[in-house]
Amino acid sequence: MLERMNRRSFLEQGGRLLLGSVTSLAGTGAPAAAAMRSESMAQASHQSARDAPGITLFLCGDVMTGRGIDQILPHPGDPTLHEGYATSALDYVRLAEQANGPIPRPAAFDYVWGDALAEWARIRPDVRIVNLETAVTARGDWQRGKGIHYRMHPANLPCLTTAGIDCCVLANNHVLDWGYAGLAETLETLPRAGIHLAGAGRDQGEAAAPAVLTTARGRVWVFSLGVASSGIPPDWAAAPGRPGVNLLADFSPTTLRRIAAQVKAVRRTGEVVVASIHWGGNWGYAVPEAHQAFARGLVDQCGVDVVHGHSSHHPLGIEVYRERPILYGCGDFLNDYEGIAGYEAYRSDLRLMYFLTLDPSSGKLVRLAMRPMQMRRFRLNRPSAEDTRWLQERLDREGRRFGSRVEAEADGALALRW
Repeated sequence: MLERMNRRSFLEQGGRLLLGSVTSLAGTGAPAAAAMRSESMAQASHQSARDAPGITLFLCGDVMTGRGIDQILPHPGDPTLHEGYATSALDYVRLAEQANGPIPRPAAFDYVWGDALAEWARIRPDVRIVNLETAVTARGDWQRGKGIHYRMHPANLPCLTTAGIDCCVLANNHVLDWGYAGLAETLETLPRAGIHLAGAGRDQGEAAAPAVLTTARGRVWVFSLGVASSGIPPDWAAAPGRPGVNLLADFSPTTLRRIAAQVKAVRRTGEVVVASIHWGGNWGYAVPEAHQAFARGLVDQCGVDVVHGHSSHHPLGIEVYRERPILYGCGDFLNDYEGIAGYEAYRSDLRLMYFLTLDPSSGKLVRLAMRPMQMRRFRLNRPSAEDTRWLQERLDREGRRFGSRVEAEADGALALRW
């Protein structure tokens, strides 16, 4: 089993190894046109979520639109970094270009989503929920004592709205990278763009409050929870009269009872509850027993229908417990790590779009389909058949311990069986 390692250690190791050798590339060029799957194949393989019974959620892992990604968008912020081995966010752009070729600058707001846009348009999920791991701010008060700092300029917020993101969960280890002023600007900017948020707030009550997403098929409640094992500093915990994130103290019965009371206070019959939780290290396939016990407790004691785990840089195995999906780790979805060496065995360049269809009357999972993507030149692209097969085999292997299987479908999608 390869050793787990947190994101900071990974970036420090990879950054020291490679960033010193990065050289500027002449020209920017235009991205190669991506091959598009035929519409007839897509229609034969899947129904649109709008036409299928149940309510369909889109979920994914960490979305980092800051730092290098921010620099290629139309309104890049100040690129200055305080990482020791990298002093400019542009270093990450040059590193990606050195690995895979020129990246357009400025890129259109929807550039980074690439082929994911066609999947969203085809499947048309009822809601789209992401873990946004960046502050949306132009403030410069960086968090001292922390090695990595992500921020996206507020003028680049159309990067999220062009993807139709409905909800950003914020109980993670990067939303306060640029201090309380940066958090305040994030909390103001996202709702102004019509994006719901959960997991961070101006005080403890606001940070713990769920987002509610209203759809034609019913409401979805999203609770955002953070765990210290993901790298969230303890002093980021929101408190009465103090801003911060919804940081869990532990996995104890007391914590479960508190979450259960919060769910009971808002949920009505026919509504779906998602617990989105940022936990654990970045590398390795092992799922701690404490994570499994807590996830099952969220289902058994709190009435949660979907456990949406993230922090791992690569996807982990999936469990369906009492007909409720537990995604222990969704893997990164969008970031600027391209070209950083180390941990290639995990294939963190391969990403997943998760489409979960549930019966809102019972909360039970009806279908879980996944669409593989690959990050190249800061853009999500459809991977090769060989890479898709690798991901299918790995997910199938890791899911067997939880009683699930992953099978390939004719159009390149992956389907969970349980």
